[in-house]
Amino acid sequence: MKSWFIRSALALAIAPVVLHAQSGTAANARPISVDDAIRLAVQNSPTTVIARNAERSSEAAIKFAKAQFLPSLALTYSANNQGGTQFVQGVPVPVSGLPWTYSRGVNTNLTVFDGGTHWYNYKAAGANLDAAVASDVSARYTLALNVKVQYFAILAAREQESAARRSLEEAQQALQVASAKMLAGAATRADSLTAALSVGTAQLAILNAQNLLVIANAALTRLVASPVMVTALASDTSDVGRIDVDEGSLTKMALEGPSVKAAIAAYAASQALHKASTGTYYPSVSANASYGQNPKATQGFLFGGGPTTTSTRFGISAGYTIFNNYSREQTLIAARISEDNAQANLRDAKFAAQQNLTTYLVNYNTALQTIALQQLQIQSATENLRVQTQRYNIGTALQVDVTTAQAALDLARFNLSTARLNARTAKANIEALIGRDLK
Repeated sequence: MKSWFIRSALALAIAPVVLHAQSGTAANARPISVDDAIRLAVQNSPTTVIARNAERSSEAAIKFAKAQFLPSLALTYSANNQGGTQFVQGVPVPVSGLPWTYSRGVNTNLTVFDGGTHWYNYKAAGANLDAAVASDVSARYTLALNVKVQYFAILAAREQESAARRSLEEAQQALQVASAKMLAGAATRADSLTAALSVGTAQLAILNAQNLLVIANAALTRLVASPVMVTALASDTSDVGRIDVDEGSLTKMALEGPSVKAAIAAYAASQALHKASTGTYYPSVSANASYGQNPKATQGFLFGGGPTTTSTRFGISAGYTIFNNYSREQTLIAARISEDNAQANLRDAKFAAQQNLTTYLVNYNTALQTIALQQLQIQSATENLRVQTQRYNIGTALQVDVTTAQAALDLARFNLSTARLNARTAKANIEALIGRDLK
């Protein structure tokens, strides 16, 4: 019986070495600050790349809309060779005249009036650019939120592993005491089994924390697109960050956040497109002009001198569509529907911003109160464990009392780590909502 407990104690003593070896992947990860992680993620993430390209596309659309106010310009040059025969009074004769003929010219066209279609398309392009800029900001802060969540998960896993190792040390000490008392006949086998179970539970908690750390490291590495495994910097994790802004100011910031700005811009674009669709109900007026030359064949293909024939043309044309099979009516109805949808989305975006801010603030404040409560709970549980351990050592308490006290301390430590993670996550959610950092 004694040899069995000796073997069990040795097995439990070497287990932490095995657990430490399993965390080798996390130990080899390259530490990175949260700011650097966000910078790399914004640079490499497909979501932010797409958002930046959408902004570039909107800028190009504005240039295109501006160009519609300018006249078009085209240069033409042609060369034709004529040969063969032709019928003259029923008799085929060779084609007479110069075999080569040339022409060159310039043409231009300008829309003078189109019912405001070009103007409102330009306004819509500007609004779409505003929406793209707001979406870019939203994408960057949403990505920053994802990075912070994984970064904070790494910190929480480290806290949990540290707490589990303290629990393991305490459980091993309790096992040594229980084994010694059993060998002396002052304790039962159940006490040793209970103490051994506490050691195993602590070892399992270490393994779980290490697994969470490796998983969070892998997720952070993907977000920053790093060729090597990265992890959070080894720093003090007790600071969860304060929010030194009152709720009224935060509400104003949320209503001016990127999601609301994007909805405002989308509504403005839909209004402009609605007005642009009414331009087809007005007549259109355009002006066009051209100038051409027909040089002699002996001047060559390009711009030779000498006599040429010239032609000039200037004209103004107007047109009005009376009926086009309800095409413009269909376009107008679709534009009105898009405007109504955008208005509803804007209204909902404002309410959603207020709702989310309320939720995040409640979560943050609750997490802060939980942190303070769990810190007191840890102090109380630590003292209770000390008392129960002393009582067990002198024989006035059972090993199950020590194990119960140890479990309460472990739970308080775990809850403290979870509360810190919740506070950090809630603050990061608020920053993503308002589109700015709260240092």
